[in-house]
Amino acid sequence: MDRVEELPGFALKALITFEKLVNLPSPSDVERDAAIQRFEYTFETAWKTAQVYLADRELLESASPKGVIRGCFKAGIFDEETAEKIMGIANDRNLTVHTYKEEFAIQLYSRLSHHAALLRRWLMEIQKRIT
Repeated sequence: MDRVEELPGFALKALITFEKLVNLPSPSDVERDAAIQRFEYTFETAWKTAQVYLADRELLESASPKGVIRGCFKAGIFDEETAEKIMGIANDRNLTVHTYKEEFAIQLYSRLSHHAALLRRWLMEIQKRIT
């Protein structure tokens, strides 16, 4: 199995760990922060999986998360509306360094279940195209 076939499985495993924490009704600070940390590594594995897929199967090179998202749109992996939403996920990922601000951490946590669903759709589409 080559890297392009292997990476979606790793990314989906990361996603599963993330999904375990996104719908807690009243998360403690520790649970919320753990969910945000899992969001970070899940997003990282998702965009890097897409990056390898684009380079290997679509012959599109990109070195940044937002470039990869644009490449996925160009390759028809998702529509423009979904691309914009995933750009929002990338923006939230970039802001996770500010989760020491309680209010921001609470706001971010409230968006994580939507982020998880979009990341799942993105990864499933890539996996479908590989197999």
